[in-house]
Amino acid sequence: MKMSLWKKIAIITASVLVVMAGAFFIYTGSYYHAEHPVLTEALAQADGSKGVDITSKGNSYFFTPSDQKPETALIFYPGGKVEYTAYADLMQIIAKKGYLCILVKMPFNLAVFDMNAAKDYMDTYDTIKNWYVGGHSLGGAMAAEFAAKYSSRLAGLILLGAYPASDLSSSSLKVLSMYGSMDQVMNREKFKEGLKMMPKVHEEIVIEGGNHAQFGSYGKQKGDGEAAVSQEEQQNTAAKEITGFMSDNP
Repeated sequence: MKMSLWKKIAIITASVLVVMAGAFFIYTGSYYHAEHPVLTEALAQADGSKGVDITSKGNSYFFTPSDQKPETALIFYPGGKVEYTAYADLMQIIAKKGYLCILVKMPFNLAVFDMNAAKDYMDTYDTIKNWYVGGHSLGGAMAAEFAAKYSSRLAGLILLGAYPASDLSSSSLKVLSMYGSMDQVMNREKFKEGLKMMPKVHEEIVIEGGNHAQFGSYGKQKGDGEAAVSQEEQQNTAAKEITGFMSDNP
């Protein structure tokens, strides 16, 4: 008995979809894990005496200064295919300076699947007067996409090893762009193109000796340059620049 044409098409289509789904899950199933139990260590230290309280709400972790009620917050998108808890160290350093930091978990560790995640938090926490959104690598690019849509509700955008794909040049948004001099992951040509899309008020900071991966705590990244500074030093420098930027641009 001959198989009908439509049945053949249905079988072929189903087979292609199965293969594509398998390839997708293989791709997303391989990602950079937090180098050590970063969040576990941070939680162990977050007893109030260390200056930061860490709580889990939904798919995010909140890093809150324990001795004050912050009016400024940073919503942070993790890098592509990087376990979001790898940024707990950086968030904790920033929170100690008096800022609420919200570290967002992304579907499949890819911010492209939830680039508007920041809006839910901005709609919920009315005690925050100044909102910043930022991210690392792909997370930064998606944060920039969000900022392009909601610039009127934001105080600023923070990009770590990232650049915008949408034009922000006519926006009044303030932008901090930071990368390591040894970063060999970020596409420098596209970064230069991205600078043309920046608003008038933007800062560009180069961390001498820093690379791409050390903004997080997930080990070496394929194709990245060898850092000439420690991970701790790079993150402390990044935190200092970020808190200074937020302090100067409320």
